[in-house]
Amino acid sequence: MITITRLNGKTFQLNALYIEKIESFPDTTITLTNGRKYVAAESEEVIYRRILDFYQSINLLGRKELED
Repeated sequence: MITITRLNGKTFQLNALYIEKIESFPDTTITLTNGRKYVAAESEEVIYRRILDFYQSINLLGRKELED
C-alpha cells in the first residue's frame, strides 16, 4: 500500500498492485486496473518512487540492498 494525498489535503492508502497507469494533466491522475481514477496532489515522479519502494518492500522487484 502507498499513501496518496487528495487535492483537498486528505490522505488515503492505495494498493499499488492495482495501478495501471499514472498521468499528469497537470494534476496527477492514477488509473487502476478496474478503471477507477484518483487525482493526487503528489507529482508523478513521487508516486512512481513510492510504488518502487512498495514493490521492493514486498520483494517483488528484488531487495534494495542489491541495488548498490
